Amino acid sequence: MTLDIFHMDESYYFYILERSDNTKYYGYTNNLKRRLQDHSNGKVVSTRNKRPVQLVYFEELNTRSEAFRREQQFKNGKTRKEKIQDLISSFPREKCQGFNSHL
Repeated sequence: MTLDIFHMDESYYFYILERSDNTKYYGYTNNLKRRLQDHSNGKVVSTRNKRPVQLVYFEELNTRSEAFRREQQFKNGKTRKEKIQDLISSFPREKCQGFNSHL
């Protein structure tokens, strides 16, 4: 394990968006607000034609590699649809409101 002294204070986020066709998008970033604006403004190819998008879940993680691994758990199909829906359903909607108001 290497210590990245230039990013020690950064948090990383794994997030789930719901696209206009009700499909999910899984991603990670170190700047959730900026990344959601990118999605909203059509700067992300995977969501460009399925806007509007809505943030429905996110987790704050300590490192980029943790966030990447979490994203891969979802993208590789290792997490069942039922578990994903349970995560989203149990996630407090008010945590997403500040982010979604900018979309």
